[in-house]
Amino acid sequence: MTLGSIISVCNRAIQAPDVHANNFRAHCLDAHNIHPLNQFARRKGVVTIMVIWAIAIASIIVAATQILAFREATIGRECLSRVQARWAARAGVETMIAIMEWHNANPDPDDALALTRDLEGNAFGEVETGTWDIRHFIDGQEWAGPMDENSKLNINVVTRMQLLELPNISQDIVDSINDWRDADEEPQQMGAEADYYRNRSLGYEPRNGNFHSIAELELVAGAWPQYVRGEDWNLNGRLDPNEDDGKRTTPDDNANGKLDAGWSQYLTASTRSITKSVSGQERLDLRKANSEEIISRTGVDSTQAAAILTYAKVGNARMANILSVPLSQLSGSRNPSATGAASANRTGRSSAGRTPTPTTTAATVKNLDNKQLGLVLNECTLENTRTAQVNIGKVNLNTASRTLLRDILQLDTRYADSILSRRISKQSGLLSLADIVDLPGATQEQLQILGQVADVASSVYMISSRGRANTSGAEAEIVVLVDRSESPVRILEYREP
Repeated sequence: MTLGSIISVCNRAIQAPDVHANNFRAHCLDAHNIHPLNQFARRKGVVTIMVIWAIAIASIIVAATQILAFREATIGRECLSRVQARWAARAGVETMIAIMEWHNANPDPDDALALTRDLEGNAFGEVETGTWDIRHFIDGQEWAGPMDENSKLNINVVTRMQLLELPNISQDIVDSINDWRDADEEPQQMGAEADYYRNRSLGYEPRNGNFHSIAELELVAGAWPQYVRGEDWNLNGRLDPNEDDGKRTTPDDNANGKLDAGWSQYLTASTRSITKSVSGQERLDLRKANSEEIISRTGVDSTQAAAILTYAKVGNARMANILSVPLSQLSGSRNPSATGAASANRTGRSSAGRTPTPTTTAATVKNLDNKQLGLVLNECTLENTRTAQVNIGKVNLNTASRTLLRDILQLDTRYADSILSRRISKQSGLLSLADIVDLPGATQEQLQILGQVADVASSVYMISSRGRANTSGAEAEIVVLVDRSESPVRILEYREP
C-alpha cells in the first residue's frame, strides 16, 4: 500500500467514528453536564434535612423551656405553700397569745384551769389557706395546747439532791452544773470551773450566773446532748417522725410512740416569777403593807393581820413557813426554822383542815383557815427583791407531772399521788397551796419543800405550732416561748426548726 492510501484511510476514520466512541463521548458529556431536574431534586433533599434539624432543635428548646417553666412553677407553688403553712402556724401562735392576753385582763380566781382549758380548746384551728396544730408531750402522754414551762423545775434553783434524781446523771456533772451557776472560781469536789474549759480550748467559760436556756446546759462538762434532749432533738416538746423511728435517723430512740425528752422534760430555765395575784392585782408585799391592806386583801382579822406583820419583819421570813407552820406558832416564834424543825412531821392542821387550839403564849391568835391561808398565799409575797433568784418561776402543781413531784422533788409517794388525785377531782384545779395542806402525807417537811418551789399558776409557755397548707399539704413549724407574767404578753424566744 502506498503512503497516499494509508493517509486516506485515517481521514475516514476520523471523520466517521464508530458507535462505541460516540456512546463514550455522550457519557462523558452527561457526567459533566447534570440535567436541571436532577439538580433541583438534590437541593430539595438538602432543604428537607435542614428543616427536620431545625424542627428538632426547636422542639428541644421548647421542651427545655417547658421543663424550666414547670420547675419554676412547681418551686413557686411550693414556696407559696410554705408561706401559707408558715402563716397558718403563726396564726396558731397569735391565737394562743390572744387567749393569754384575755385571761390576763379577765382573771378568774375561782378557776385555776380556765386558761389551760381555753388553750387546749383552741389548739387546733384553721385559716383560709391552712390549718394549725399545737400539742406537746409530758410524762409520756400527748396533750393538746402549748407546753406549760412551769410544769418543770427551774434549773437555776434546783438543789444538788434534786439534780441527783435526774436520769443518767452523776456527781461530777452535778458539781459542774453548780460551778457553772455559782459566782466563784473554786471548783466543787468533782466540778469544773474556767480552767477546765480553757485547758480544753472549748472557746467558752462558765457563765458564773443563771442559765439562760435549757440548751445552755449542754455546755457544761459531761452534760451531753443525749442526756439533756433525750429523743426531743429539736427541743420542741412534741414527738416528730425522726424521733420515733428507732435508729434509722438521728436521734436514737425507742420507737414506742412516746417522747422521752431527757432532762428537758423536768428542767427549764425560762420560767419567771408572777408579780400579779390570781385576782389580777399586784401581790401585796408583807414587808411594806399595813394591817388594813392585809385585812382587805385576805379576809383575816386584825389580830391575825398583826401576827402576819410581826412575822414579816423577821429577817428570814418566807411564804413557805406561812404554808407549813400554823400562824399561832409562827407569830410566837422568833425563829421559824426552829419551829419547823420542832414539828417537822405535822402541819398543825387536822386531816379535815381544822386547826387545833393553840396553847402557846400566842393563844389569842387564831390559825388561818384554808380560805384565809389560800388568799394570803395567792395575794401576798415575801420575796426579797435584792436576791438574784427573785425572778425565778415556780412549779405549777396543776400541771406538774407525777415523776417530777415524786422523783425530782422527792415528795412522799402517797403525798404526790394525793396531790394528783386532788387536782383531778376538782374541776377548777388547785386554787392555792392551801388545797394541799390537809392531804394524806402532808407533813411540815413536805409542805416546806412545796412552799419554796411550787405555786398554782403559770407564767411561761412554749408554743409548738405546726401549720399545714390546704393546697399541697406542706408543713411549717414555729416554736416560741411566751411570758404572760406581764401585759402585753412577751415573746422570749422565737425559732423555726
